[in-house]
Amino acid sequence: MRTIVSRLIHSKPSPSGLYTVTASRNGRYLSNDSNKVDELKVEEAETVDVPPSPSEKLLVLGGNGFVGSHICREALDRGLTVASLSRSGRSSLHDSWANNVIWHQGNLLSPDSWKEALNGVTAIISCVGGFGSNSYMYKINGTANINAIRAASEKGVKRFVYISAADFGIANYLLHGYYEGKKAAETELLTKFPYGGVILKPGFIYGTRTVGSMKVPLGVVGSPLETVLQHAKPLNQLPLVGPLFTPPANVTAVAKVAVRAATDPVFPPGIIDVHGILRYSQQKSR
Repeated sequence: MRTIVSRLIHSKPSPSGLYTVTASRNGRYLSNDSNKVDELKVEEAETVDVPPSPSEKLLVLGGNGFVGSHICREALDRGLTVASLSRSGRSSLHDSWANNVIWHQGNLLSPDSWKEALNGVTAIISCVGGFGSNSYMYKINGTANINAIRAASEKGVKRFVYISAADFGIANYLLHGYYEGKKAAETELLTKFPYGGVILKPGFIYGTRTVGSMKVPLGVVGSPLETVLQHAKPLNQLPLVGPLFTPPANVTAVAKVAVRAATDPVFPPGIIDVHGILRYSQQKSR
């Protein structure tokens, strides 16, 4: 059992060697794009393995879902105490790791049903989101997460990681409630957690999904696309269709970066795009 602690790598400022932080509508924005204007340089965080802190507890919102279950497994592998909160409670998966998670049942839209789940929590990762009518999408992607962010801030939770979504241009208009809800949650997070809030914005997340008793190997499509599109970044700049070339991300990579962001005290706060997620996921802890 291990936990993650970090130290800074001191290096000389270099446009290609450091992430840049530029102003955005919702706050800070992390990218490995050296063409962006350098307004502030931040040093890249490196993880080292040390004995875990007995008081470190992670709460995963939506921990029984596709992304959430991978985050729970990753956190357990790192030696954390892990709890999950969702409307359905315990995961339907029968894998052995599920027995090591504390499962809470509650609805983020009904505060009295889940406040006890925050007891002893030092960090939160939210995977809460969904599709439907515009009003429903705003409520589940925006209001539910905003409720969680505010409650976590009041409770003194140290770090909060939100799994949001990459912008897909024209899709933003077709799914207005979905993206407006996520933007509202992002803004709230950067306000309430200016030093401990991290927003991950992956595109299509692939991996093996379990649907009932059937496993759907989305990696058959996602993995080749990721390999091609992560080297075709200039295509993202094309008018209208550019965002459609956002590379997919493996669910294990998203989980790895999310848990690191939630447990690493010097992990840079702000927004991390898919290219940043892929880069962080490729770093190895010592």
